[in-house]
Formats: sequence, structure tokens, C-alpha cells
Amino acid sequence: MSHLKFCLLTLVAILVSFNSNAKVFRNAYISFEMPDTWKCVLEQTEWVCRSDPEKFQKEAKEAIIILTAKEVGPTDSLLQYEQHLNAPISTVGRNGATSISKIQYKAKQVKINDQVWIDGLHLGSEVNSYFTRYMATVKDKIAVLVTFSAHTAFYAKYSNDFHKAIMSMRVIATKNMIASPGSSGSTPGGDPFGTGGGGDGIGAEVMPTAKGGSSLKTYLGIALLLGAIGIYLFMRSKKDE
Repeated sequence: MSHLKFCLLTLVAILVSFNSNAKVFRNAYISFEMPDTWKCVLEQTEWVCRSDPEKFQKEAKEAIIILTAKEVGPTDSLLQYEQHLNAPISTVGRNGATSISKIQYKAKQVKINDQVWIDGLHLGSEVNSYFTRYMATVKDKIAVLVTFSAHTAFYAKYSNDFHKAIMSMRVIATKNMIASPGSSGSTPGGDPFGTGGGGDGIGAEVMPTAKGGSSLKTYLGIALLLGAIGIYLFMRSKKDE
């Protein structure tokens, strides 16, 4: 029994550490989990999330998450997003020079928490030497784009945080909700992949992760519990032989 108790205590410690190191960002159209040290602020028409720049100035420059939403227009569909992300993206730098992004993997449809997203990864599509993972979707009247960017030297460092955020994403916009009138880029047909995609301008809430966490955590917890029981039964059978 001591082995089983040890495994169960280890499981509890792991699950508690998950909950203590994450919080939930929520605005009018989306929610997702992010590291406890990250903060999100509304900058004009986009929500920008990064490590707390007041405490982690270096880390704040290594990675960034940007969220934007707009009213659905003629150019907003999963097929069009997929086609867009399966072509190189041109970017004009501060010096006026144009660069072309490199596609890291072909954009594809993925289902996350009952919502279908288009998932694509580019290098140099937003800033030179930065990987940017694009997650785009359409739900009712709202088109949503979330980008996860990190410098090539630090992408591995943040890939797990990005993965957890992506797997916890939920589109919570209501059917009657549309982007705020007067917000830049919020008119139908605006390009959600361009600068200033048109946020809703509604305040966000950042709260501790809800008890139970995401489905990913639930499945992981069950797997660890079954593994602990399996180890105990295996050791018990060896002892009885």
C-alpha cells in the first residue's frame, strides 16, 4: 500500500502544480490558460499577452501572444484561412525591406474543445527570426485569430506554454455579438491576418484556473492515476510470486 500511496501523492502534487502555475485569460470572445507570470493588455484593437515586462524584461521580448477578433466578412472562412496560411506571407520591415516567410508545416484543421481551427506555422511572417503559430476560426458572426510568436532561439522554451494555451482555447462569443462599431478593422471583409484585426474593446478578466482544469489535464490525471495503480499491482504480483 505504501507504493500506491506514494504514487497517488505524486499524482496529486503534479496536478496541484498544474493549477498553481496557470491562470485563465478571458475576454468577450475567447478564453485560454496561460502561465501565471504572463499578463494581457488591450493595445488599440488587439489583446497582447507576454511575460510581465516589469519583472521579466528579457522574457517579455522572447515570446508574445496576440488575440484579435472581427465581424465575419466575405473573406472569412476556414477554407480561405487555410489557403492563406499555405502560402508564404510577405512582411515589410522597419527599414522598408520586404521579406517572405517560410512555411514550417502545412496549415490544417484541428478540433479543440468542439471548435474547428486552422493551425499553421510560419517563420518570419510577423518579425524576422520569429516563429509564429496561427490559430484562426469562425464562429457564428465572429472571426478569431490568435498568434503565438517566439524568437527562434527561445521557441522550444515556450512551446509547452503555447501548447497548453492552444489546447485550452474556447470561443465564448455569443451568437449576437459582433465587433464594436468604430473599432479599427472591425468592418466586414477586413483582413484578420493584417495589422489591427479589430478587437472588441471589451475588458478582460484574468482568473485562477477553474477546479478540474482543462480536458487535457483531466485525461493526463486519469492516465497518471491508472499508471500508478498499474505500477502498484505489478509490484504486488511480483511480491506474491
